[in-house]
Amino acid sequence: MDQSAALRASAERRLRALAGEGARLRDDQWTAIEALVVAGRRALVVQRTGWGKSAVYFLATALLRELGAGPTVIVSPLLALMRNQIEAAARAGVRAATINSANLDQWHEVQQDVLAGRTDVLLVSPERLNNPDFRDTVLPELTASAGMLVVDEAHCISDWGHDFRPDYRRLRTLLGELPPGVPVLATTATANDRVVRDVADQLDLGGQDTLVLRGELDRESLHLGVLRLPTAQARFAWLAEHLGELPGSGIIYTLTVAAADEVSAFLRERGYEVAAYSGKTDPDTRERIEQDLLANRIKAVAATSALGMGFDKPDLGFVVHLGAPPSPIAYYQQIGRAGRGVERAEVLLLPGVEDQDIWSYFASLAFPPEQVVRRVLDVLADADRPLSTAAIEPACDLSRSRLDMVLKVLDVDGAVRRVKGGWTATGQGWEYDADRYLGIANARRSEQRAMLDYQRTERCRMEYLLRQLDAPRAEPCGRCDNCVGGRWSTEVAEAQVVAAQRLLHRPGVEIAERRMWPSGMSGLDVPLSGKLRAGDLAEPGRALGRLTDVGWGNRLRTLLAVDAPDEPVPDDVIEGCVAVLASWEWAARPVAVVAMGSVSRPKLVSSLGERISTIGRLPLLGELGVRPSGERQANSARRLAQVWRSLEVGPELVDRLSTVDGPVLLVDDRVDTGWTMTVAAKLLRDAGASAVLPFALATTS
Repeated sequence: MDQSAALRASAERRLRALAGEGARLRDDQWTAIEALVVAGRRALVVQRTGWGKSAVYFLATALLRELGAGPTVIVSPLLALMRNQIEAAARAGVRAATINSANLDQWHEVQQDVLAGRTDVLLVSPERLNNPDFRDTVLPELTASAGMLVVDEAHCISDWGHDFRPDYRRLRTLLGELPPGVPVLATTATANDRVVRDVADQLDLGGQDTLVLRGELDRESLHLGVLRLPTAQARFAWLAEHLGELPGSGIIYTLTVAAADEVSAFLRERGYEVAAYSGKTDPDTRERIEQDLLANRIKAVAATSALGMGFDKPDLGFVVHLGAPPSPIAYYQQIGRAGRGVERAEVLLLPGVEDQDIWSYFASLAFPPEQVVRRVLDVLADADRPLSTAAIEPACDLSRSRLDMVLKVLDVDGAVRRVKGGWTATGQGWEYDADRYLGIANARRSEQRAMLDYQRTERCRMEYLLRQLDAPRAEPCGRCDNCVGGRWSTEVAEAQVVAAQRLLHRPGVEIAERRMWPSGMSGLDVPLSGKLRAGDLAEPGRALGRLTDVGWGNRLRTLLAVDAPDEPVPDDVIEGCVAVLASWEWAARPVAVVAMGSVSRPKLVSSLGERISTIGRLPLLGELGVRPSGERQANSARRLAQVWRSLEVGPELVDRLSTVDGPVLLVDDRVDTGWTMTVAAKLLRDAGASAVLPFALATTS
């Protein structure tokens, strides 16, 4: 038996241990394994979810270790994925370990096991690659001794992919430092031609010797459909009526955290076992929910995209989307969770009128303009020591999350470097790639149009998705609602709609008080630092709803849109406000109303104060003065400085405050960063108010 045949026989034995006695290697699986193990090549594998990409790298690892190679390093994006992969590796006889933020106390032990040969696979997150300790002490030894490098979910490396992560682009540097002949495998389930080309370029996989394997993406178990319902409450009602008819257990994807919370709460009220899952869910709870879904102890998980890559449940019976993702690639990636090990899985999209507003919001978080990025570089260049992100923030008009993203991109591009204590400028030249960023923005808009066309198409829906993914073959599936006629009616019982209406229009969300001023305010000539004094604090407040809600959010987004006319507050909104105020369990009832001065919506805010004053029979003391302050700042510290300079309590308001004894209700149109309410509360308390109760129409969080 030649070496190749012997290796295949060994791989087949290990596959049966991994996937069961009936498992057999697919031809493309063996092609990839042979290229990696025998020829030491670089390979890019684009295959549908559930095809067996992890089997390729675990079996290749086992064979390479038999031949005396070093450990495999797998760059993997999610802790949930790592948990599943470690369990799968053990079944294949491969010893795997991970280094991540959840096991800091085990790092040294894990590192020693890897370097001593006691561990076959080390899984790390892309973010870990630029942790200073890991990058400078662990990575060089791993690179020198690695038997193989695997980049899982490789679409994340692409600017054009649906889950771009700047840290993935560090892999290009790592690849350049690998010893000659070390095989490299990149895998993904969701990539069109553009993403494949970009991934190949980013990973330097463009050489003629690179093996690219692209398989069929259609899965015959998936039955696609689109259901158009007129309102959010109708969509919730439809789910309440039909969730029990959907096969097995499944996932209900939403576009926002608020929607996941709302739909799970509603369905639990209707008697279903449904859990909410998002990036805000703590890790222990996320793991418990995953296990409950895997064991079919719950009917569904209402989830954001946080439940995605790496969650492996072969018998997942359905995926429903309440709201459309912004691209066919993202949509296909999520529906690929269903139907891997069952004959039929239902895949239903229930689009909402608010989808495009949500897409626009996320699109606004794209890479910022050149002058903003140059300011970050200038701040670091002028510093005589490393600066933390918090220290950079006051000097740059970027939110913390966008500043983190900019620093990572600049780091990958070599203009800055992360070190102990923060960030430093490298002094290397850097060019703002305006054409690339414009191309990305245009591609995003094109993908959004494609997602709208998917909803409207009268052709086969699976064929449409496959063409968007540039699949090798795209033909009518004969299963979707357009091919065979819709199975699901869009009619819903009025009682269910009314119940959903009650939940979605149940007014009132809490506004958490700010308790700490941002760092670095002295550099902006603002005399605020550290914790807020007890005498400065606002009480916990209330808002009618979140702008991201699918209930009140739809109404409030229309009312507060940039191009909406400034008019007195409508009656239906006032009715909601009264309901919130009536249910507010305050320690002490307000004795007066103060309105926030407004430059953009003076009629709306003043009328809100007047109506609440009249209905509640409370004196309206007046408005805080507000001076125009220019374009709204996105950065927390700079926004605080802007608010600090623009608000004032005039002498008439001070006099009127002296006539009341008790809390004042402070009303405004919306709460974003929270600094307007926080500063206004401090000023009012400095002027004599015993307590301040913030109230707004909308909050963004």
